[in-house]
This record gives sequence, structure tokens and C-alpha cells, in this order.
Amino acid sequence: MEILAPAGSPESLVAAVKGGADAVYLAGKDFGARASAKNFSDPELEGAVAYAHANGVRVHVTVNTLVKNSELDEAVQFVQFVKDAGADAVIIQDLGLLDSIRHIPIAKHASTQMQIHSLEGARWCAENGISRAILARELTLEEISAIASESPVELEVFVQGAMCYCMSGGCLFSSMAGGRSGNRGECAQPCRKRYESPSGSGYLLSNADLYAIDHLGDLERMGIASVKIEGRMRSPAYAYLATRAYSLAYRNPDDPELAHTVELLKTVFNRGYCNGYLDGVRDLVQSTYPDNRGQYLGRVHMRNRRFSTEGLGLGIGDGVSFFSGEEKVGGFKVRTLGTETVPFKMADGEYDLYRTYDPRIDEVKNLIGQPPKLTGGIHRCPWHRDLPEIRREKADPELSFYVSTLKVLEAVLPYADRVYYDGSDWEEAAGIAGERLVVHLPRMTPEEPEIPAGVPVMVHNPGQYRRYNDGRQVYCSHVCNMMNSAFPLESYQTTLSLELSRAEIRDICSTYGGRLECMAFGRAELMYSRDPNLAAGSITDGRGFVFPVYRDRGGFVRILNSSDTMLLDRVDELSRWGIGSLGIDVRKRPAALAQAVGKAFRTRSAEDAATVRRMCGGTVNTGHYLRGV
Repeated sequence: MEILAPAGSPESLVAAVKGGADAVYLAGKDFGARASAKNFSDPELEGAVAYAHANGVRVHVTVNTLVKNSELDEAVQFVQFVKDAGADAVIIQDLGLLDSIRHIPIAKHASTQMQIHSLEGARWCAENGISRAILARELTLEEISAIASESPVELEVFVQGAMCYCMSGGCLFSSMAGGRSGNRGECAQPCRKRYESPSGSGYLLSNADLYAIDHLGDLERMGIASVKIEGRMRSPAYAYLATRAYSLAYRNPDDPELAHTVELLKTVFNRGYCNGYLDGVRDLVQSTYPDNRGQYLGRVHMRNRRFSTEGLGLGIGDGVSFFSGEEKVGGFKVRTLGTETVPFKMADGEYDLYRTYDPRIDEVKNLIGQPPKLTGGIHRCPWHRDLPEIRREKADPELSFYVSTLKVLEAVLPYADRVYYDGSDWEEAAGIAGERLVVHLPRMTPEEPEIPAGVPVMVHNPGQYRRYNDGRQVYCSHVCNMMNSAFPLESYQTTLSLELSRAEIRDICSTYGGRLECMAFGRAELMYSRDPNLAAGSITDGRGFVFPVYRDRGGFVRILNSSDTMLLDRVDELSRWGIGSLGIDVRKRPAALAQAVGKAFRTRSAEDAATVRRMCGGTVNTGHYLRGV
């Protein structure tokens, strides 16, 4: 089983190699999902591959952002360069890019952002030139085992590092609320912000870090090919210590070095630890604080600026910090053991104590040393994909309603050409809507539900596409992340990514021949999470924006945008470009509003549009239509 370590910089590359990694993953200056990491220029990347290979370590290069039409040629050129530089694999999210690099003979791995969470997803990978699937982090050990027992491709599982609150590849919170797309490598981490809710306040979306060192044996027995350490944004010391800890735990768990390596790992970066979802669906949120505080040592009693160090495991030279609730009171380096005096004013009372520094970390830094000069002379080769020129006739777009209850279904039916229904009583809904009904599948299905042959479905990922693409009408939702015209899933209709701008939508319409839907109304779904704890209702951020929260029939939590996207005044130009369907999302909305929206989009009258705006609180938005990402 491969220990796969992060290399966000040349220094971290050396750290991971010296820590015992079997393979590292890194990125170039573009197309990597950690754009804020130092990353590697082309010559540095070529030199990094040579350095790693000289030390018996494989290199996987991330090309795992969504790619626009305007970027497709450059992305393919980069993958060709990565192959020419000798890298062992590329990690891909974008399905259009995957289709565009079929001719390049390099191993292709499905990023966790591709949302592979079922055996059907693994089978789709095998049929589409992918040799390894990096599984969704929401899976339990039981679910992973069920996939691994029959998977035709290698499987990779995250075991260490940051846990996204939202399912990877499906988060739009940073994009919609902050203009920085996580799918494009620029996440602003809204999950690490403070929120208020009716049941309390805190860092309600901030997951503790994954720490699954005790599950290495379980994963090996399942036949998992690779275990992955997250952390390209973290320090070289973290890269070394995390790699060393997992390498020792896997190969030599009785080595006495393991215990103090883990202790240092938990000191160098620590926002709290959890086992992820491996042990089952449970609360991963560490709501007290979202940042690195170091290793928690316990509560201490302060009197006259003095406290006892007994039983805390402190050593001379350790750095410590004191917290009173969320407030950091201060910190210093320990000078004496037994009873220590704080060198600044502190009120008497109880404080949380964290170790933020250990002198042995300096030894680690010295061990890592300076990276060699990473250079190379290979240049990128020109490449161009000729996208077809499509002449679309002006369309009268159909109105497709996203609905979750029978009451709302009946309200929109006079205006609907199609209904995507996500309620469990879909058979009863089909009796009302007839052939207009499409079963809207759950976004995550480790076991795909049985839907009778011939019943149209809306799918959200490659595994679902494979499972239901049996001759029935299949609709790809916006969660499939169609960002460019090379999108390869041949469905009856595909909904465009919500992150496309007006010009980019027009470009795809002129270079893609399939039926297209554009979302035109509704509160965009910002997050989709397996978190069992967040209460339905709403959360409010520090600016006062209120985001509705509800739980779907599968128990997954969904967080919606604070206002509705409304493109009613853009329908004429969408019609000119040949958009075949307008998506109108009225799930979890009052029947009266749903009916008003249906009427407004059918009549397109200014008066009806004004009624909808009033019913939406007077505030609507245009999403990314006018700004893009």
C-alpha cells in the first residue's frame, strides 16, 4: 500500500521524500486545486520528478480544477508536458479535460472532486481510461470495502489532513458568496468562518482534521492501493512528520520513534482531529475554533501568574499558548518545570493550554535542509482541440422545475414542461405529472437506488451516469460540472455549471451539440454535506447574510444561498443562443412562490417578475452570469 504525501513546494517535496513517502503529489503553477500553495514552475516540476525518481519515489501531478473552453488547449499542453517530464500520473477532475487527454500515454487518476463514491463510479473510471479513483471522503469503511471488493481500478483513500465540510467537487459557497471558486483552486474557506444559528453559534461548518493512522491495517486488508495525506498548503515540517508517522505506523508500528513523531505532528498543526466518516456517519465539526492551535494539553489553574506543569508532558523550551474560550490570552516558552511563572499579566482562573512549539521541530527542519536546485529543459508543445462550430436555432426554452413535494408539484404543473422530483414519493408524483416527471437522484449514492427501466432520471456524477444510462432519458445536473464543450457524458440534456459567465455560456452553445439547460431561478445549493449534526433552519454569517439549511430525505444537509438567482430578464438572449431548458429550483419553497415564479417565466411580463422579486424579499442576484470565476 502506497503512502502518498503532499508536496506544495520544493521544500515540502524534500520533506516528504525524507519522511518515507512512496509517492508525492504536487502541482504546477496552473490547474491545481491549491492555487495558493507555492507549487512548481515547469523547470521545477521537471526537476522535482527527477529528484523524486532518484530517491525511488513516484510523482502524481494534480491537474484537478475545472477548465474553461478558453483554457482547454493550455491544460492539455500541460498534461503532455507532465508526461514528457516523466511524471507517473495526473490527477483529473474535469471530465472534458479527461476526454481531451485520452491520447496522452500517462496514468490518469480520478480526483476526489470527480465524486466517485460507488462501485459504478469505479467501473466508469475503468471504462474511461482511469487507472485509479480517489474516493470521496464521505465514505465509511464499510462502504469503501464494498467498492474495493469488486473495483476494476486501484483505489486511493484520504487518511490525514483537512476535511471539507461539503462534498468535494460540489461546493459553491466560496464561489457564490465570495467570488473565489473552490473548483478552480481558490477556495476562501467559508467553512472556517463563524456562524450564528437558532441553536447556537460557533464555527458550525469547520471540520476537525482527519487522522486515520489506526485504520491503515483495515485499508490494507481491503486492498486499497494508496493512502493519502492532505496538506499542500502546510509547512515542510508538517509534510515530513505526517509522512514519517504514517510510514512508521504502516511498516514498523512498534518503532519507539512513532509515538514522538505523532506528538510532534499534533504540535506542528492541529485544529482538532477525527476519524472522518470511516467509523460511520458522525459529527466531525470542531466548532470551538477553526485554526491551528497546536496540541491541546489540558486545563490549568492560574494563580498569581503561576501554574503547575505536572502531568502536562511539557519540556524546557516548549512553546505554549493560553486560551480563555476563543480568546488567546498569550504565550511563551517554558523555562522551568514543576511550577512555572507566566512572564506577562494574567488574571487568576482556568485556562486551556496548548503546545504550539517543540524544540525537536528545529531538528526536523535541520534534517529536511534546503532543497536541491530543481531545473529542467523540456518545453510545452503546442496542441489545439478543434471544437465543432454549432449553429443553433433560436429556441423557446422549456421550463424545468426542481420540486420536492406534491403540493409544489401541483402548483407548478400548469407552467412546467418538465419536473425534476426529488421526493421519496416520486411514483405518486409520476401519477400526477405523467411523462413530464424526471426522478431527481440523491447527490451521493454508495448504493444506487432501483429505478425501473424507462423512468427518466437526473444524475450528478459518473457512477450514476453509468448505472442509469441504459436507454432511458438521462439528465446531467449542474453538479456534473460541465465547464467546457469537451464534456463527454452523452445525456439527453446537460445543465451547465453554475460558475459560467454569460460569455462562457454563449461560447459553449456555439461549440457543443447537445441539449443544454441553464439554471434561471432559485437559491443555489452552496453545500451538500453528510454532517449529521447541523440543525435545519438557517445559519447567519458575520455580515448578516442568512443561508437556509435543510435536510434531504437521505439525511444529508444542504445549505442554500442567501438570495435567489433570477435570470428572467436574460431569457431572450439565452433563447437566441439555443438554450433548450431553463432550470427553476423551487425545492423547499412555498407553493404560492413556486406558482408565481412559474407564471412569471411563462408570461415574461414585468409585472409578474416584480411580484416574484417582492415575494423573494426584494433581493435577487444573477449568480455568476455577469461576473464568472
